[in-house]
Amino acid sequence: MQQPFETTGIPAGCPAHANFPLHGPEFGSDPEHAYDQLRALGPTAPVDIAPGVEVELVTSYDASLYILQNPTLFVRDSRRWNALNEGRVPEDSPALPMMGYRPNALFSDGAAHARLRQAVTDSLATIDQGRLVRLTQQSADYLISQFSSDAIGQAELMAAYAQPLPLLVFSDLFGCPPELGDRVIAGISGIFQGTPGADEVLGGALAELIALKRQQPGEDLTTRLMVHSARLTDEEVLHQLVTLLSGGTAPLSGAIGTSSALYLSEDWPTGLPVEDAVVKTLWNYAPIANYAGHYPTQDVEVGNRTLRAGDPVLISFAAANTDPKLTKHREQLSSKAHLAFGAGPHACPAKDPAFMIAATAVEALLNRLPDIEMRVPFKDLAWVPTPWSRSLVTVPVRYTPRAVPKAVTTRPAGPSSAQPVATHAVPPLTSAVRHTSSAPRPKGGMFSRFRAWMNGE
Repeated sequence: MQQPFETTGIPAGCPAHANFPLHGPEFGSDPEHAYDQLRALGPTAPVDIAPGVEVELVTSYDASLYILQNPTLFVRDSRRWNALNEGRVPEDSPALPMMGYRPNALFSDGAAHARLRQAVTDSLATIDQGRLVRLTQQSADYLISQFSSDAIGQAELMAAYAQPLPLLVFSDLFGCPPELGDRVIAGISGIFQGTPGADEVLGGALAELIALKRQQPGEDLTTRLMVHSARLTDEEVLHQLVTLLSGGTAPLSGAIGTSSALYLSEDWPTGLPVEDAVVKTLWNYAPIANYAGHYPTQDVEVGNRTLRAGDPVLISFAAANTDPKLTKHREQLSSKAHLAFGAGPHACPAKDPAFMIAATAVEALLNRLPDIEMRVPFKDLAWVPTPWSRSLVTVPVRYTPRAVPKAVTTRPAGPSSAQPVATHAVPPLTSAVRHTSSAPRPKGGMFSRFRAWMNGE
């Protein structure tokens, strides 16, 4: 078997060394220090990804590639997880929503994975790049218009810009009517925030969206998934949409926020393009930091460790990208050689659109607010204390207040702008709420307000 790794550091199983906790404020404040300590144990090391949840974390770039590119030896189906099957994972563990099995391409292997992934990649391939750039710019303009005219001339970009922008883009790409888009955004945002019942809100909204597209197909991702030759069931379509939302919006928010802060930082060289800030973010601050659970199909020797069959192995994309053995000659590598989008058969199928959205979002911010600057040095910004992602807590900025004009949409009316669907959890489309002229129309949620702004209302 291929063994491209060197064995260094403390012997495996040394009783004087407990697992490193990869969670909590200490880790969140300085993850690179944690990765340095773990690298001393070899290419992989045991960590607690959450209280009472042990996984093997891969910190080596070469070892990460070895695992990511060996789908026969390392599979993704977490129903193999020994500790979970044996009742050794706390039922309320924050690791379960991230690592628990779901019937989507991310957790599938072999023919099942190939079928689901093909449907996703083919559907994504139908997105027109020019339209995606325009949609991102329009979303950016709308969000900037909401805070840029404030007389104070200050804003916090994560909450006001980086977090909502991908949600607006994805809701539009999915072909959501305004009120249904509001519920999709509320559901996925609630899941990220740990809001009780958010799963049901998102599931109900997407089920209604799929039912709507059965009646009124459109030029959107939802319809493309539904009519694909893979013949996905409605439940499969729903789970692929959830994967696109969860795997696309939060990492994009992190990339937009970090790239903006980097570009505006005191140390950023003048004259470098925005794309360089996005590339540096993907290398040094991988938005998905530690994830991609793999399960060996048999015991595997990696370095000085034995990875047991059925025990979870997580890839530290953040540690692999900053592996000292790699950084010595990183300038000789392609700018796309980072692992922020993964590698192998499970690599992110939307890496090019994701890069485009992030770069366009930062560019739009600089164009609309040309004198924008940071209020806090980059080195003093706080990071979210989670093992899964690398995202700034806040990006405080200042600028000269100015108004951004309302957009005039060029999007033709069609199936994706169908009448609003009922806002109850029940899916029947026949019970859609209709507002009479005598009843005031509610303001609606973020997507409704965005679409109204797009239409010049």
